[in-house]
Amino acid sequence: MNAADVVHPIPLLAASLRLVAVSSAVGHSRMFVRHTLDRWSLTGHEESATLIMSELVTNAIKASGITDPDPKPWQIKEEHVIAVQLRVTDGSLGVDVWDRTPETPVRENPDFNATSGRGLLLVEAVAERWDIYRPHVGGKVVWAELPLVAAEAPASDPPRRPLLVPAGIRAPWGPVELQARQALLDHLMVTTFERRR
Repeated sequence: MNAADVVHPIPLLAASLRLVAVSSAVGHSRMFVRHTLDRWSLTGHEESATLIMSELVTNAIKASGITDPDPKPWQIKEEHVIAVQLRVTDGSLGVDVWDRTPETPVRENPDFNATSGRGLLLVEAVAERWDIYRPHVGGKVVWAELPLVAAEAPASDPPRRPLLVPAGIRAPWGPVELQARQALLDHLMVTTFERRR
């Protein structure tokens, strides 16, 4: 066997969820992070990953969702979908959030008394790096990465315990849900290939 015959696989884990873009999706995205990191034995990153997910989901809801904290069922349309993903790729934990809008989120510098506008500042402070990916299916994936040490990376995805999300929060099956799935898959593939280089 020569060096060309040796395969060096990239450790890869991924989990995703599509949600209706309403304010209660923030809490469910945090639950998704805790559940997934527990399953992957990466609970040491729960606080940082949960904070990043909360901020990115809040921005996605503002961009494409319903801002009414108690929306009526007829206000929720098929296009009110966001998607969240956690991924472990070759030494990093990624947090990805997709929404249908192409608008770039703006990092603000709010004054001391402001009650909002600190989301991307927090993401920037906690994450090793963050950016925006524009998938070919449309919308955007705002992502952030946290470093992992080699000893933390789980060897495999253990058996799954189901995450129960209420029907009104889980995104309905349809074209936008498929668009969300494809956008996250695209970003996962791009990230994996970048790590390979």
